[in-house]
Amino acid sequence: MQTAVYRLGMAHPGDVSALAAAIDAGRIDPARIVAVIGKTEGNGGVNDFTRGYFTQSLFALLAERIGASAAALAARIPCVLSGGTEGVLSPHYVVFVREPGAASAPGPRLAIGVAFSGPTPYEDIGRAAHAHAVAACVRAAMQDAGLERAADVAFVQVKAPVLTGPRVQAALARGGTVATTDANRSMALARAAGAFGVALALGEIDETAVRDDALLRDFAVRSDRASISSGVEIVANEVVVLGNSAAWGGALAIACRPMQDALDIGGVVAALADLGIAAAPQVAAPDRDRVAAVLVKCEPDRRGAIRGNRHTMLDDTDINAQRHIRGAVGGLVAGVIGDGRIFVSGGAEHQGPDGGGLVAVIARQD
Repeated sequence: MQTAVYRLGMAHPGDVSALAAAIDAGRIDPARIVAVIGKTEGNGGVNDFTRGYFTQSLFALLAERIGASAAALAARIPCVLSGGTEGVLSPHYVVFVREPGAASAPGPRLAIGVAFSGPTPYEDIGRAAHAHAVAACVRAAMQDAGLERAADVAFVQVKAPVLTGPRVQAALARGGTVATTDANRSMALARAAGAFGVALALGEIDETAVRDDALLRDFAVRSDRASISSGVEIVANEVVVLGNSAAWGGALAIACRPMQDALDIGGVVAALADLGIAAAPQVAAPDRDRVAAVLVKCEPDRRGAIRGNRHTMLDDTDINAQRHIRGAVGGLVAGVIGDGRIFVSGGAEHQGPDGGGLVAVIARQD
C-alpha cells in the first residue's frame, strides 16, 4: 500500500468543492479516503459550529459519490477538525488516501492506520478510563497500519468527545458522576486523557502513571507524538496513526519533533531536516512544493512566561489564550515553511514539553 496526501483549501467552513473537483477529475478515489484532518475558521471553542458544518458537508459529498450513507462513512473515516485560523493561518483540510502500491526503496514511507472506540460513557470523559480507551484505539490503529513497533509511529492524531450540559445531566440522572461540569475544562481534560492514552500505547509511560489525579496536574507525564483535539460533535474517540514503514510504498514520509516552547523555531527546522529539507531561514520554493502537510500542537505556557519573559495570554479577557497561541505559533511555523496552510491546534496539555508542543511534517522524499 501507499499513502497519498492532498491538501485542499476552502472558501468557507462548508466548502468541499476542491475535493469534489478532485474526485470528479479522477485524482482521488473517494472509496479509498481513510481520514481527513483540517482547520476551520471558527473560534475553536465548545460552541464552534464550523467543525460540524464541515463534517456534515464532507460526508454528504462522500455519501453521494460513494453510494453509502453519511452515517456509515462517518463511522469509519475520522474527520479531525481544529477551529481557529488566526493570523496568517489558512482554512484548509488534508485528505489521506490509502492506495495500492509497491514497497519503496531505499527508505520507509508514510503509513496510516485509523480506529474508532465505542461511544465514550459521559462518566469516563476526561478520566483515566478515557485514557485507557484511547490507548486501545491507538493500538488498533497501529495494527490497521501494519506498524508493529511503537518506534515506527511518528504522530498520533486523536479527536475525543467532551462533556456538554445535556451530557452532564444525563450522567447525573442515572446516578453517575462526571469529571467536571465546565464544558471548557472538559475539553482540556479530554485532551489530557487522550495524551495519556497515546503515551501509554506507545510505551512513553506505564500503567501506574494513568490516574485521574494526574490529568492536568502532573505535567511531567507527556507524549511527544500525540496531538489531541476535542469537541462536542462526536461521541467516540477517533484515532489516526501516522508512521514510517518499509512495507509501505509511495514518495511520502513523516517526521515529528517536540517544540520546547512557543519560540522554538529550531524544532521546526529539525523536523524539516529529518526529511532532507533545509530552512535558511525559510524553505525554498522547490522544497516547499515537497511539503504535503504540516501539523502543529501548541500551548500558552501556564507558568506565565516564555524564556523568562512574562506573557499575557492567560490574563487577556478579550481574546482567549488558545487564539493567542494559535496565531503566534502559526505565524512562526508558517514563516519557516512559507505557507499558511498549517494545522495548528491549541491545547497541548501533556502533548510535547510543558509550555511547548510538537510539529510534524509530511513531505515527498526525492
